[in-house]
Amino acid sequence: MQLFNRMGKIGFSENFQHEVYMEYQFIDDPITGGAIAKFSLDHEVIGPWLEVEVGTDTEKLAQLLSAMADIEAEKKLEVTITGNEYTVVFNRGDVTVQTNASMDGLEILPDSLIEEDIDFDQQDSSSCGREDFREILLSWAKFVNKK
Repeated sequence: MQLFNRMGKIGFSENFQHEVYMEYQFIDDPITGGAIAKFSLDHEVIGPWLEVEVGTDTEKLAQLLSAMADIEAEKKLEVTITGNEYTVVFNRGDVTVQTNASMDGLEILPDSLIEEDIDFDQQDSSSCGREDFREILLSWAKFVNKK
């Protein structure tokens, strides 16, 4: 079984508005039978985060939805949930998923890569709106619990 979604969000870049699309696909791994989440390049870190940190854990899902509710109810300005490999940060504007390795600052890139001015951190962190994130979480839960 395969589930595909395409979501849109209005974002701001410098002084103009533009649409940013997040494309994602949930598929069954034909070898392991587990769920795989694939996201477009700008949001690709969300896929392995869903697989590794959320998986089929309904308690984790409840924790994430509760954190979103706390932000929306203005009980908290920001909520950070640190997992084994990824951290999720909720705030009033959006939700950011980032690898824990990108947070420690210990990874050093070779000079040849630094000279080419390539932004490798872009794939280590992804942000999206809270409503889009909620829709992703609920779609993921529905997909992994279909069995």
